[in-house]
Amino acid sequence: MKILQCKLTTIEAMLGTASNNKELHSEFIASHAPDAPSREEEIAAVGVDEVIEKGMTVFSRNKDGKPILWDYQIKGFFKDACGVLRKVKGTKSSKIKAYKKEIDGLIFVQERQIPVQTAEELTNCQRPLRAQTAQGERNSLASSEEIAAGAKMEFSILVMSDDLVPAVKEWLSYGKLRGLGQWRNSGKGRFLCEILEERAAEFSDILD
Repeated sequence: MKILQCKLTTIEAMLGTASNNKELHSEFIASHAPDAPSREEEIAAVGVDEVIEKGMTVFSRNKDGKPILWDYQIKGFFKDACGVLRKVKGTKSSKIKAYKKEIDGLIFVQERQIPVQTAEELTNCQRPLRAQTAQGERNSLASSEEIAAGAKMEFSILVMSDDLVPAVKEWLSYGKLRGLGQWRNSGKGRFLCEILEERAAEFSDILD
């Protein structure tokens, strides 16, 4: 059993994923976050109604009003990364069969809220969306809160099976190619990870 102390530094701007419409967030987005201990806790962190229009995706805030990521967003990134890399021959991920079950049950981000440290003012990113519908092609405008490249996040990961540690490091390295947040396919949210510390842990320590 290992604990990895990690420091992420974004190399591309990162976009917020939480809907600023609290009702929508409650009914749809939060319902897709089964790892969240409290849906109400997350919804309460979606604020800035006086600043940002409804329908825009934003960053959740902590009690000091600073932008954060939630622990389950990191686990979601792990599932996304492993789901892709397990198709690449020779990767650590390719050896994991029931990868979602492994990540859910054996890998835990220890901090509930992960502050996003940035000296830059948050800005807006707008981009067109095109969809093919029964009525023909429809165009719309997507808008998201954006944090500039260079933002930093620190958190610790509990890996309850030593065999999974190389895979976790692989997923963190994959962040250089595919990152966190909205519009990841365009390269948004890409990051570099530094392992600040790797230490052994005992199950009894976790329960104390």
